[in-house]
Amino acid sequence: MALNLGSWHLSLTSVMVPKMAYLKWAGLAYTPDVKIYVPAVVTRDVQGRKKSNLSKSPTATFYSPLSHLPPCPSIHHIKQAHGLIIAVGLSTNNTIMAHLLSALAISPPDSSPSTSQYSLSIFQRFENPNIFASNSMIRCLAKSQTPQNSFLLYKSMHQNVYCQPNNYTFPFVLQACSKLLGTREGLQIHNHIVKLGFTKDVYIKNSLINFYSMCGQIQSSRQVFDENPQCSDIVTWNAILASYARDEQLDTSEQLFDEMPEKDVISWSTLIVGYVQGGKLEKGLDCFREMKEKGLIPNEAIFVTVLSASAQMGLLEHGKLVHSTIKASNCRMTVPLKTALINMYAKCGCIEMSRQLFDEMRRRDVWSWNVMICGLATHGLGKEALGLFERFTKEGRRPVNVTFVGVLNACGRAGLVNEGRRYFKLMTEVYGIEPEMEHYGCIVDLLGRAGFVEEALQLVENMTIQPDPVLWGTLLGACKVHGQVELGEKLGRKLIEMDPKHDGHYVLLANIYAKARKWEDVVRVRRLMVDRGNNKIAGWSLIEAQGEVHRFIVGDREHKHSLEIYKMLNVIDRRLAEAGYSPDVSPVLHDIGKEEKENAIRVHSERLAISFGLLVTQVGDCIRIVKNLRVCEDCHLVCKMISKVFEREIIVRDGSRFHHFKKELATYLHHHMDSILLQAQQQVTACLFSTQLQS
Repeated sequence: MALNLGSWHLSLTSVMVPKMAYLKWAGLAYTPDVKIYVPAVVTRDVQGRKKSNLSKSPTATFYSPLSHLPPCPSIHHIKQAHGLIIAVGLSTNNTIMAHLLSALAISPPDSSPSTSQYSLSIFQRFENPNIFASNSMIRCLAKSQTPQNSFLLYKSMHQNVYCQPNNYTFPFVLQACSKLLGTREGLQIHNHIVKLGFTKDVYIKNSLINFYSMCGQIQSSRQVFDENPQCSDIVTWNAILASYARDEQLDTSEQLFDEMPEKDVISWSTLIVGYVQGGKLEKGLDCFREMKEKGLIPNEAIFVTVLSASAQMGLLEHGKLVHSTIKASNCRMTVPLKTALINMYAKCGCIEMSRQLFDEMRRRDVWSWNVMICGLATHGLGKEALGLFERFTKEGRRPVNVTFVGVLNACGRAGLVNEGRRYFKLMTEVYGIEPEMEHYGCIVDLLGRAGFVEEALQLVENMTIQPDPVLWGTLLGACKVHGQVELGEKLGRKLIEMDPKHDGHYVLLANIYAKARKWEDVVRVRRLMVDRGNNKIAGWSLIEAQGEVHRFIVGDREHKHSLEIYKMLNVIDRRLAEAGYSPDVSPVLHDIGKEEKENAIRVHSERLAISFGLLVTQVGDCIRIVKNLRVCEDCHLVCKMISKVFEREIIVRDGSRFHHFKKELATYLHHHMDSILLQAQQQVTACLFSTQLQS
């Protein structure tokens, strides 16, 4: 059967099969003695008296075959009900079949084309579909992979005087417009809404706000919101709040949020997601804490979002708080939520907890595997990551582009050059994945670290896509590591020409000159950077302690415990000197004396953060630091020695990886702690405890 809709043509597949064959196709087993349910249909005779098709027997009970479907039925549930309808001979009952179509409309979205064809096969059996059946069919099409077909059915309704669109029609058609980002179609629908007088319908108003928001027309969303203010509910406010949050107009979102006459979990979720996606991670976490204090139970979207924020900032304690809240709220542990937990623990330095959660998962999707593979790689566990990838493929799963980013990164962290070459070839030739910039970055980093700088250069020059400055910067970093001054100078000049505003290129080139002791060239590059208005990005390190985030920059003296921190720094210097530490001042680019260079390097941000960590954590506790830039060579050595001398595990997450420093702790404590250390630690701990009591 086919419907001819003017210039449009909608083909509806007909499924004409015998009853038993249909039941088999629907995945059902027909049982002859199944209890028969029939719908109760009440009509009136010519005198107006009520008539029923039900038996007058007081012992007889009748139900619709759809009466026991769950509120949001699956396709399997619906096909079971459909099979029963056919079995009891009610497939020609338009009321029953219209409600079956309605159940399909509210079922979870299914990307399978057969599901869309299934709903069409039901709809085409109506000789004259009523408005209820037509609206349900539009809703089915709007959530399908071909939402444009809903426009065809909508147009046919306009051509049928007995089935004109009503107020229930437009939210479903606008849903299709939103999904397709169909601005032109949506504007036409809006005109119809105005002409038919439905502008004061709150459901239509909410759908219009969402449609314009999805199409990026925030002003139009606001215009619809401001019209008929008496015709608004909490969904209306949430829709306009989401419009501004999606557009990253967070100041306006805050203002709207404060003005809302009432708020629900969706309101809080919208603001939290807006903060996190807009890069205001700490505000998002503060908003989550405020929501909890008001006694509201977060939904899954909020949990996933705040776990992502905790992961990005490396805040383990906050991540653990979210995890405990999930357990306390009895929130269903879905695959996305479990994956978010695995990601959080991996990015906060607890890779063992990530593995435990991953192993506990009964069901995993490709993103769960990707997160675990990438997490192992970032922690330097390259061989474990590759082993997990092999297990992934043996289970018959197909990797995606992100999977190979983790695999190639794992090869780079473990220095597995031959394996990296093999997996890069496997990705392109076996799985047909075209290399993206991230893949090239991983393989160039792998080759560069291993000293195959020329091979890496050749790979970059023969790329099928235009290499970006980050890729050239990776190659320039390899030149610095292996002392290839001439090639580094050539690449440095190229980078500065490509991206003259990026200070990192100047710094890398200056580092190469500094390592070669070409101080005049160092001064020239730094002067060029200043002349062009570029300043080196300030490095910072943060540490989470007793519910607060403490951030330090190089030479920082603004912290309220600065005096105690620098006393601790002196203790560290003395203890490290006793252990044989000698500063490596090569990262200091200024042409100054050795003593001045040593003073400059000793106050790097991560050293101040570790000093503070020694003050506020208990003996034996792990000190976790997050840094925005890479750890310099001398600070890497210092972290290693502090871990050994003070018998502490230290985990530093910098801009590219995790650095684990751990010495097996002795069964007894260090023979003594310097009196100045003990005194400073007691002062800071008491102060922090007092602050907590006041808050």
